[in-house]
Order: sequence, then structure tokens, then C-alpha cells
Amino acid sequence: MAKETQFHVSEQTPERVILIGIDLDNNETAEVCLDELEELVKTAGAVSVAKVIQKRERIHSGHYIGKGKLEEVKMMLKTYDASGIVCDDELSPAQMKNLEQILQTKIMDRTMVILDIFASRAISKEGKIQVELAQLKYRLSRLSGIGASMSRLGGGIGTRGPGETKLETNRRYIKDRIGELNQELKQIETHRQLLRNQRSKKSTPLISLVGYTNAGKSTLINALTDAGVLAEDKLFATLDTTTRKVKLPNGTEVLLTDTVGFIQKLPHHLIQAFRATLEELNFADILIHVVDASNINRQQQMDVVYQTLKGLHCETTPVITVFNKVDKNIETPLPIDMIARDKTAISAKTKKGLDTMLEKIEILLKSFRTNIKVFLPYTEGSILNSIHGKCEIITEEHRAEGVYLEIYAEQEMENRLQKYIVK
Repeated sequence: MAKETQFHVSEQTPERVILIGIDLDNNETAEVCLDELEELVKTAGAVSVAKVIQKRERIHSGHYIGKGKLEEVKMMLKTYDASGIVCDDELSPAQMKNLEQILQTKIMDRTMVILDIFASRAISKEGKIQVELAQLKYRLSRLSGIGASMSRLGGGIGTRGPGETKLETNRRYIKDRIGELNQELKQIETHRQLLRNQRSKKSTPLISLVGYTNAGKSTLINALTDAGVLAEDKLFATLDTTTRKVKLPNGTEVLLTDTVGFIQKLPHHLIQAFRATLEELNFADILIHVVDASNINRQQQMDVVYQTLKGLHCETTPVITVFNKVDKNIETPLPIDMIARDKTAISAKTKKGLDTMLEKIEILLKSFRTNIKVFLPYTEGSILNSIHGKCEIITEEHRAEGVYLEIYAEQEMENRLQKYIVK
């Protein structure tokens, strides 16, 4: 009998990196950003061994930090046996090239880490296309800056997913590939527009979940539906958009959509690549702003979300703020949200407060509609079917000559029913 062959799988040693940030405001913002960068690096599979914050009036145009601090970082690389550094801001090609020459190590920035995480999270065809597009655009502008670093050091952050295209590939190939990806995204956008038109005909309200990454959006959609979305205590645990039907207490069906989470300094390459997905927020009737109530930086995270929504031209869409994770010990009062139409506290994990949240959605949707009374002859069966499909019915009485109804109707339906309205 042949001897069974045994395979031994050795675990790859995680990258050891030093995090570097610039404090321009002389406050705690830089420290908060670096703590978040540490979580991003951890999510990408590396480990941070040290943090460096330099107070400066502006970022050094040549090598991000000052020369004195560079010498300090060079010593730290040896002391902590680090294999690279990660800067908290997006580096220019010149900064990346200069840092590599001076420090003789792998140079990364926040954008590279986020793109790497997105590459590992993308599951759908659209998600993969969008991530590859963002990576190619990022690398196209940096071919001269990171060529040596990335060709010398295989593996690790920045080399995952569709972005593994060799950097020796010329600009023409990358530009051609970007053109191909844009065409594929246009086809997907055409399909999305068809779905949007069908939804519009049915007058199904669209509710979009927005919020800072790891606020609990995926857990919430799982609690309300059988979506089965991956929900982990990690930054950007989910990337692809999920849409499910949810029934409100009054019986109205709505579509609930989970979108990618926002974060500080979200790379503009990602916003450009994911614009088709993010622009779906413009068609939402209501935005549910999910906030991690247990996070000490919740106010700052809320501000980031609202700034991002403004950049996507969604600032006029009605918002209901949902303070999630109230099952945790929260010692301070919840923030005041002057932008939201309404707010409530929930725990998506324990499902506490979900009924109240759905009621608030119902009340807000009802405020968009007009309460009218109509009398339809029995000959208008098609209109009656439309009312049943598109309106909230309060009263329905079948009388000798027709049907009397009291309903909440949108403007389009109200116009259609003008001659049947009971004054």
C-alpha cells in the first residue's frame, strides 16, 4: 500500500508595518485617524508595530514628513523589524519614490490599504469591476513612483485581487483595460436603470441604509430580512450592494438596500469607480443613517457620512438616524442630529427597537402622500387594481354602484384619480 503523502501548510507571516500620520490641526483628529488606519491594516492582514504622529503646518511635499522624523522612522524600522510603513494620507508619486529611496522599505498609503481590502471583499461581477477600475486608476498615476517597491516585494498589502496586474505593464494597456471596464459598467448601469423603471412603475418605496463602516448596516438588514449578508466586526466586512423586501407594520412593502460603508479620507478613486452604485442613493425615498452609538468617535463619524452624502448630492433626501448597538454600555448621551427628520435607538443584534424604527419609516413615507377619499364605479376595475398595488388603503367599502376608498396616494396617483375624488 502506497504511503499517504502529507502536506504541511505554513502560515504566511503577516507584514509588520509602522503607521505614520500628520497632525495639522493640533487636536486629537490625527490620533483618531491613525487608530482607524490600524484597524484598516489589521483588516488587510498586517500588524502595526508602532505609530508616529508629526505635528506640522502642512504635509511635506517631498517626503510627507520632515527629515528629522525620517531618521527616527529609519531607526524604528530596524528596532521593530518592520517590513514597511503606511502613511495616513494619499501619497503623491514623488513622495512615494523619495520615501522608498530614503527608507529602503515598502511604502504604502491609506488608499492602497483600502483598495486592498476592497479587492478581497468584492464578490459580485460589478463589485470586482469597480475595484479593478479604482486600482488601475490609482496605479496609472503612480507607475513611476511605486514600480521598484512593488516589483521587489511580492505579496502583502496592495498586491491582492484584480490589482495584481504587473506594474511593468505599459500605460496603454492599463488605459485600454480602463476603457473596457467602463464599458462593462455602462452595461450594468443600463440593467440597473431598467430595474429602477420597473420599481418606479410599481411605486415601491426605496429605503437605503447608509453609515460609517462597521456601524451595523449588514446586521440590521439581516435582522429585518433573510438577506444572509456577511456581518463581522471588521471594517468593510461587506462591499456588494444587497436589496431585500421588507414589510412595514401597515402592510406596505418597501425595498431595503444595504450600501458600502463610508470612512474618513475615502479614496476619490473608489468614489469615482463606485459612483454608479452610490448614485442609487439619489433615487432613495428615505436614507436610514446607521450610527454605532457605542463608538466614542460617533459624532465625527456622523459628520463624515453627511459630508460624503453631500458630495453625492443626496443632502436633500429625508434621513432617519438610527443609533445602533445600544445593547452595549453607553455612558454618554446620544448626539443631537439636526439634519435627520427623525431618530431612534436600536440594537440590530438583539432586534430591540426594530418595530419602532419601522413605524418611523412608515410615518415618514405617509407624510409624502396625500390622504384622499375616492368613489370608483365597478367598471374601473383596472384603476382599483392600481390602488391596491400602489396606495395605502385606510378604508374600503363596496357599495351598490361602486367602491368607496380612503387612501394615502402619491402625487401621480392622486392626479389620475382626480375625477373620482370625493370632495
